[in-house]
Amino acid sequence: MRKISTIFVIFALIFSVSCGSTSRRNEPAQPKMISLELVKDAPANKYVNLDYGIRLNIKDGRANKKMIQIYDASYSADYRVDPEVKDFVDDSLRQYARTMGFELEADVSTDYMLEITIKEFRVDYLSGKGWTGSVNLEVEIYDHDRKIVYPRTSAKGRFSSSNGAPNNFSAASRVVNEAYANALEQIDWDRVAFFLHRASSPKNEANKQVTGEGNTALEHLTIHWSIQSRPAGADCYWRVKSSTPNVKNQNERYLAPTPYESTETFDIKGLTYNNAGNVQVEVRCSKAGYMDQKKVFDMLSVIDEKEISTMFVLVKDE
Repeated sequence: MRKISTIFVIFALIFSVSCGSTSRRNEPAQPKMISLELVKDAPANKYVNLDYGIRLNIKDGRANKKMIQIYDASYSADYRVDPEVKDFVDDSLRQYARTMGFELEADVSTDYMLEITIKEFRVDYLSGKGWTGSVNLEVEIYDHDRKIVYPRTSAKGRFSSSNGAPNNFSAASRVVNEAYANALEQIDWDRVAFFLHRASSPKNEANKQVTGEGNTALEHLTIHWSIQSRPAGADCYWRVKSSTPNVKNQNERYLAPTPYESTETFDIKGLTYNNAGNVQVEVRCSKAGYMDQKKVFDMLSVIDEKEISTMFVLVKDE
């Protein structure tokens, strides 16, 4: 009886082991992971103290969204990508730009738009060559009016490694991450920063229109006013006269009594350095018992000289 019990236990153990092995064999294999990460640091604080911020707009423009498109191996590539490519590029680019000193989403009225379209983001395997990563990012820049200022250019990155076996998805991850880092380095960040600087002189942005949002050199140009009269105490008025459709004529506005000294900025909508030759500033001086007098100043000369300076010698109205 004891012998029969022992035999039963042995058979039970064998059955249990056999079932466990079969169960493990029937479990589906877990897909390999291609992990995306930023493997190179951006140059720190290279573009600090810019006048304007940027907004990032990431688009996924890939015709084929498969990460592995060529896989020259004896078995299929069962994998997944973490995180998703568009989410990764969005997050990593924000980190990259902040590290360089760009201010993201500073002011919606003045921010420039940096638009990145992902055209290619892949890693392939070829026997004898190993893993090859390819990344292609298309870059465009728009101003705050969403007018394109930097036409579409491509930033491409590639990286290869002959050491990784076809089932080595850690090698695949490293290769595509290096390719992406190389693509980021190909972006002309100096050019991006150029647009975020306000020009020191209106001449350097000759066609940039005043919009009233404070994002032009003209709006930050300080003009010295010096209006004198003999006798003093005359009321001064000024207005804008224009012969260009981009700048509207303005009604007369009170300035101050003479003597008037001030340093002020202009906010004349539509004005550019190039159309300033078609715009004038008219100053009128008025005092009871005296004849009104007017003087006209060419806007281009005012901008170049940064000054409106004049003396009115009033004549009695007899």
